[in-house]
Amino acid sequence: MPIDIMSAFSNEPEELDFVWPGFLAGTVGALVAPGGTGKSYFALQAAMSVACEEADLLRLKPKYHGQVVYLAAEDPEPVLIRRLHSIGQYLSPVAREIVAENLTIEPVLGKRIDIMQDRHLRYLADYCAEVRLIVLDTLSRFHSLDENSNSDMSRVVSALEYLADQTGSAILYLHHVSKFSARENQTDQQSARGAAALIDNARWCGFVAKMSESESKRLSDMPHSRLPIGDRRGLFVRFGVSKQNYDLIQADRWYERRGGGVLMPVELFSAKKGGERNEA
Repeated sequence: MPIDIMSAFSNEPEELDFVWPGFLAGTVGALVAPGGTGKSYFALQAAMSVACEEADLLRLKPKYHGQVVYLAAEDPEPVLIRRLHSIGQYLSPVAREIVAENLTIEPVLGKRIDIMQDRHLRYLADYCAEVRLIVLDTLSRFHSLDENSNSDMSRVVSALEYLADQTGSAILYLHHVSKFSARENQTDQQSARGAAALIDNARWCGFVAKMSESESKRLSDMPHSRLPIGDRRGLFVRFGVSKQNYDLIQADRWYERRGGGVLMPVELFSAKKGGERNEA
């Protein structure tokens, strides 16, 4: 139905419904990162933060909570179970119960789901009806079109927009960055692999990046000694937002990999100039 323009002129609009700050319900967003950076862990923990307030280990601070469907097309079930076990060690018994009730994780590796086939898209729309968030890990596993074609990738994002419209959900798809961007540690919205339409047509784009060597020399996780992180930089990743259409972009934040790969927020400080770390 067309918008009632006179009503829009006269009445105070409702607040925008963000799944987490900047990521609007009913829209399509992307999370991009090089392989092995931790984006699947981040997405899984983000899904839990939407499923349960007490499970917000990433401190994304969703305003509302509800059902989440996570479609895992890249990793087999035993790997997913190990990740869940690792994350569960940081959750209270109550949080575990709420997450188990609100989060559905469907291993679809090898199931050949293709969102460009109408019957598959209709099935997903029915399966995910009225959930808060749908996660597709990883997008390339859900279609067989040419990733470097803007026309093809516009059709892929359009299919996801249909799914968002039918369910009212935010759709988050995971995607790799290009080999050049991974090598140069680039994290802007143009770093995503393939056609520009993949990110240009999405309404939100976040990234996860490994700590660079230069960052490891100027940052410290020790507030007193301020020794640089140095060779431990593999334990730290940075999350940020490179594209956000409906809100102000928040500052990047750092996470530290804990046991099993779980990401936990960490405060970093400027390293002491001339400081050196003695490696064991």
